[in-house]
Amino acid sequence: MMNTSNGTISGPSSSSSPAANPQAPGIKTYFKTPEGKYKLHYEKTHSSGLLHYAHGKTVTQVTLAQLKERAAPSTPTGTSSGYSASSGFRSATARLLTGNGNRALSFVGGNGGGKNVSASSRISGSFAAASNSSTSMMTNTNFDGKGTYLVFNVGDAVFICDLNSQEKDPVKSIHFSNSNPMCHAFDPDAKDGHDLLIGLNSGDVYTVSLRQQLQDVSKKLVGALHYNKDGSVNNRQDRCTSIAWVPGGDGAFVVAHADGNLYVYEKASSDFRKLFLTFCFNLPDRNKDGATDSTFPAIRDPTQFTVDKAKYSKSNPVARWHICQGSINSIAFSNDGSHLATVGRDGYLRVFDFSTQKLVCGGKSYYGALLCCSWSMDGKYILTGGEDDLVQVWSMEDRKVVAWGEGHNSWVSGVAFDSYWSSPNTDGSGEHVMYRFGSVGQDTQLLLWDLEMDEIVVPLRRPPGGSPTYSTGSQSAHWDNAIPMGTLQPAPCKRDVPKLSPVIAHRVHTEPLSGLMFTQESVVTACREGHIKIWTRPSASESQSNSSEANPAIALLSSSFPKDNKGSLSSKIGGSSLKQ
Repeated sequence: MMNTSNGTISGPSSSSSPAANPQAPGIKTYFKTPEGKYKLHYEKTHSSGLLHYAHGKTVTQVTLAQLKERAAPSTPTGTSSGYSASSGFRSATARLLTGNGNRALSFVGGNGGGKNVSASSRISGSFAAASNSSTSMMTNTNFDGKGTYLVFNVGDAVFICDLNSQEKDPVKSIHFSNSNPMCHAFDPDAKDGHDLLIGLNSGDVYTVSLRQQLQDVSKKLVGALHYNKDGSVNNRQDRCTSIAWVPGGDGAFVVAHADGNLYVYEKASSDFRKLFLTFCFNLPDRNKDGATDSTFPAIRDPTQFTVDKAKYSKSNPVARWHICQGSINSIAFSNDGSHLATVGRDGYLRVFDFSTQKLVCGGKSYYGALLCCSWSMDGKYILTGGEDDLVQVWSMEDRKVVAWGEGHNSWVSGVAFDSYWSSPNTDGSGEHVMYRFGSVGQDTQLLLWDLEMDEIVVPLRRPPGGSPTYSTGSQSAHWDNAIPMGTLQPAPCKRDVPKLSPVIAHRVHTEPLSGLMFTQESVVTACREGHIKIWTRPSASESQSNSSEANPAIALLSSSFPKDNKGSLSSKIGGSSLKQ
């Protein structure tokens, strides 16, 4: 799985050409599509000294992070986060807490060490402040405060690479001593500087400033806020499986766990002085119950979706959503933040209205768990992939599967829409809508697909004793009626759903793939071992040339779907697949 925030990549240079990166036998450094040739620009990977046995503990996920240009801090060591305070004030607070010791307050400083005081009251979103003394933080004088970066996890570390750099090795690594990072997310519009979320195998969650991490040359977190410390929320260390900022949520975020629960967090208070007074002097707080304790009532029926609020008004997290039995494998917000999609070990896609906290629709895979999901930019379609080796296309309008793609030879581990791609045959009127999306799997292949509106061919219901060629009969029952709100559907019969064929299938890595994302000028693929490849798109001139030569007609995959029986939702079914 990959998380993206719009970014671009610089033009190729001689030192970063594919020739500089030797490829494994049988893997080409390019692949062809109808619009032109995608070429391997360069690769990114983790430090060569990383022990190989650590790879098996985690699966690499990649996040694209674009730092916007902004004024440089007044001092070289100053934090860019709104959670910072003066060095003297922090030092005084630390001394008082050491003497008092009646609250849990963790300081993560420039050396990355956590100073934990014994606590009688648990705080799930503990404050972590940077130690800004000139002796404890070393700054990176080469960092200019802007750029586009790839953030990815391998073993017990998070690595940060400059997307536009020719260097293969990361510019920064952050190591965790007691747990492994599992997932992360970036918010390009964060107002307080804390723009990067990191979820760990232990269930702990950190928010940090990416800019501040790049300014510091150490290998530890700097100026981090620490949530769910040691599993304090539910007294269990259930690993984080997926994490996401709430679009337009003013710093709110959600964290999915392996126990089937999803927690909603509000942005922690940036008023350090208020925290200082409350914790050090035990001054009265408007929360008379005390508490920072974010306990929740017991789950009454593990098989049912439930939403519970925290017992105390100032707790963080503020709510628990019990989604399913078993792990939640991936979550994704629609672009406007109105809906949240989840997929899990039980094989179900679930779509929720985030504001009302109600189930909108969902359904089951053909077989096994679902591993990944992704929204189209307009919020009309959702992609899912999983252990049935298929890519399913869900329609929010019809609340059902409207197409499925067959082409992978193993589990589908990553799906994404390409919001930067436009059809070579589009007339610019907006009436002819075609979607391009991609998928990657454990078969090491990247598949690209085209989904076109107004061309889907709805299969017919086979009459009793009739031929399975769909030559006679009425439409399949799958298309009879709109699905009621809040309904989880069983998997439809494959013969009732139109089948897509990939436009391209290309083996891009030697190891199973774990993530895919699209930028304005490239396609980024990642394998579970932590190796990343950046493929540049065809040039504009090449795309125009191929468009003029291409046959605009795309054949249907199956002649068994009659052309005179079209439904309201559509997809152009690719009749050919380019194998590289």
